[in-house]
Amino acid sequence: MSNGIKLHERLYRFGTMCVRCEGCTYGYKNADFELVCPIHKKYKFFTYSLGGLVQLGRALYEGRLGLTESVSSVVYSCMSCGACGEMCAEVDYPDIMQLQHELRARLVEAGQVPYELTAVIEGLKKEDNMLGEAKADRGKWAEGLDVKDVTKEKAQVYFHAGCRYSFDKDLWPSVRGAVGLLKKAGVDVGIAGANETCCGGRAYEMGYQAELTKYAENNMELLKTAEIKTVVTACSDCYYAFKVLYDMTGKKGDVEVFHISEYLDRLIKEGRLMPSRNVDMTVTYHDPCHLGRKVEPWLRQKGIEEGQVYEPARSVLKSIPGLKLAEMKRNRANSWCCGAGGGVIDSNPEFTIETAIERIEEAKATGADAMVTACSWCRRAFSDALEASKGTLKVIDYVELVEKAL
Repeated sequence: MSNGIKLHERLYRFGTMCVRCEGCTYGYKNADFELVCPIHKKYKFFTYSLGGLVQLGRALYEGRLGLTESVSSVVYSCMSCGACGEMCAEVDYPDIMQLQHELRARLVEAGQVPYELTAVIEGLKKEDNMLGEAKADRGKWAEGLDVKDVTKEKAQVYFHAGCRYSFDKDLWPSVRGAVGLLKKAGVDVGIAGANETCCGGRAYEMGYQAELTKYAENNMELLKTAEIKTVVTACSDCYYAFKVLYDMTGKKGDVEVFHISEYLDRLIKEGRLMPSRNVDMTVTYHDPCHLGRKVEPWLRQKGIEEGQVYEPARSVLKSIPGLKLAEMKRNRANSWCCGAGGGVIDSNPEFTIETAIERIEEAKATGADAMVTACSWCRRAFSDALEASKGTLKVIDYVELVEKAL
C-alpha cells in the first residue's frame, strides 16, 4: 500500500524488478561507445540512469522520499531519449517512458519544476507554441506559397509544420520545401497557418499532461472540421505526438499520420516524385529519437514489424543519384540523442551542446561531407553545438537533399 505519491501500480513494480545490472547505462557492445545514457555519462552516478529513476519512483511511492528540489533536478535531467529502453530486459519500453512522465506530472503538481520549463509552459499557454512567440506570426513561414488554408477550403492532406519549424527562421526553407515537394507530386495539401497550434507532445514530456489533452483535442477538432484523414509533418516530435501519444490517450481517431520522410518514400515508390539530378556527396544520417526508438514500441503493439520506422528516410536518400550514405556506428535504435529532448534544451542548454557535440564527432568520423537529420529540434541542437564549438561539419535537413535531386 502506498504512503507516498500517486503512481500507477504497474510502474511501481518496476522498482522491485530492477536488479541494478546497469545495462541501461552500459549497453552497447562496441569498444568505441559503451555508454547508452547521456545523463549517466555526464553525472556518472547510478541515480542518473533508468535504474536510478526506477528506484527513485519506488522510494517516492513508498513515502521514503518527498517531491523535493533535489528529486526534481534528477528527474528533469533526463532527455527522454529512450536509449535505456532498448537495453533493459526487465521492463517494457512504453512503461519506462510512462514512469518518467508520471514522476514529472507529480512534480508539476508539487510545483517542483525547473523555472526555465515553467517559463516555456507559460509561453505555451499564452501563445500556443513552445517558443513563446506571437501566435499571430505562426503562419509567416508559408508567406508567398500557393497553398490551401484548411480552415477555409478543403484539402486531402494536412501539413502540420510544428512549433520549431514555424518560428525558427533558419529552418523555414525546410518546411517551405516540404510543401513544395508535396505540391510537385500532385498532392492536394493544405496548412492551417496562424490557426495551427502546438501538438502538446513536448509539454507532456515535461510533465504537463493536461496540455497534451488540450492540444490533442484542438488538433483533432481542426481535422474533423476540415474533413482531413491524412496528416503529414516534418517535425519528429509532432509525428510522435499525433501518431503515438494521441493514440495512447484515445484522441487519434482514424487519422493516418506520416512523417515527411515516410510520405516522400511513398511518393517516390509510386513514381510521383523522381529524383534524377546527381547529388555528388557523402552524408551520414542521424535518427531522431521521436522518429525511431520512441515509436517502435507502439508499432510492436500494433503488430508491425520492428525496424521499419528507420528505413523510409534511408530509402529516399538511397534513391538520390550520386549520393552516398555512410552510417555512424550508433544508428537506428542505438542512435545517440542530439540532446534537445525532455526540455533539456531549455533547462540546461550547455548539456544539450555537450551531447550534440559527441554526435557531431561521431558523424565526422564517418568521413561524410554532411550530417542529415529529419527533426527540427535535432537540427537546432546540432547548429547551436557547431556554433559553440566552431565546428565545420554541415548539417542538412532531409528535405533540402531531396529538393537538390529534383
